[in-house]
Amino acid sequence: MRQFWSDREGNVALVFALAAIPLFGAMGAAVDYSMASQYRTDVQKALDATALALTKIMPADQATLDTVGNQYFQANLKQHDLQSLTLTVTPNVGTLRVTANGVYQVRMAHIFGADTIDLSATAEAKWSIGKVEIALALDNSWSMNSLGRMTELKAAAHDLLNVLESAAKNPGDAKVAIVPFDSIVHVGASYGGQSWLRWGVCAGGNCGPADSTNWQGCVWDRNKSNDKQDTAPDGTNDTKYPAWQCGNSLNANKLVAMKRLTADWTSLHTKVNEMIPSGYTNITIGLVWAWHLLSPTEVFADGVAYGTENLTKYIILLSDGDNTRNRFGDSTNTMNDRTEDACTNIKAVGIKIYTVRLIDGNSELLRDCATKTSMYYEVEDSAQLSGVFNAIGSEIANLHLSR
Repeated sequence: MRQFWSDREGNVALVFALAAIPLFGAMGAAVDYSMASQYRTDVQKALDATALALTKIMPADQATLDTVGNQYFQANLKQHDLQSLTLTVTPNVGTLRVTANGVYQVRMAHIFGADTIDLSATAEAKWSIGKVEIALALDNSWSMNSLGRMTELKAAAHDLLNVLESAAKNPGDAKVAIVPFDSIVHVGASYGGQSWLRWGVCAGGNCGPADSTNWQGCVWDRNKSNDKQDTAPDGTNDTKYPAWQCGNSLNANKLVAMKRLTADWTSLHTKVNEMIPSGYTNITIGLVWAWHLLSPTEVFADGVAYGTENLTKYIILLSDGDNTRNRFGDSTNTMNDRTEDACTNIKAVGIKIYTVRLIDGNSELLRDCATKTSMYYEVEDSAQLSGVFNAIGSEIANLHLSR
């Protein structure tokens, strides 16, 4: 026995055999943990792709997120033999979290008593909660009384409002203002006491009211060049709005008051129903007041700040004729120049413009006013208006409200 223990060759072999057990166990553990680490990396990549894909369908209900999420996850995950692999999708306001949990069955590390290795990974992505503010600048001049134009405009405007209301997932996601215009704009007689009004202004042989007594609520162009700007009133006459009586020689006192920015869909539909053709055409004043209603600047400051994340401002301008009358007695060409400048100024602050030419009017002026050519529409038959307004509403909804 003593000789056996003193035999170095046998001793070395025994020591090696004893040492080999933890050595091979450690090597096996290293292999298992390397495999588990690689699987976790693959799971993380699949989660990242899944989270990004799901943001494109947000907002969505939980059942849809679970179904679509699992489809994306499995499609992006490499071949594996993980057990009990589950995906959890957790939506929140503006964010989306996806978590995967699974089990890796060890191959060689049993000597350390480890039969499984738990794996977990998480990915989080932001999704856009789109909001829009839209002002409809709608020509209500007397020519809208012919060929069913006003009837079709009302139907089209109702359709547009319905599209936007349906697409808005949360209250306030979409807000709309309406500016009916002819040569003037009706802001509402309730503003008679406001300091931004200017009284007793004369133009074209006529003078506006000397005070709010019997004033019906209409205003005309501001002094040049504020007539094509969103300059806040500062107390000077140049920045005040000349008060004017709403009556005119074509259809006295019929121009309806504008509707300020709101998500009250019932009141918006009511305003559309109230519109009646009246007066001459002054595209600039309708366009600029649409701008005022989207603006964060006084007089109303209803719009959120320019550049607000996930919010886009639009003006949808419709006219069925040429510029014919403004406060200054300008020629049509000069009036067109002022409209062109107003369009440029509006687009410069980031408001996007759709334009619609209904049967008549200056196609070049309206096309150039649009943010891009694809946002300009020519309508030769008023019955086509609903299709056009539906297309505009659907495009806005798909870009901002339905993703």
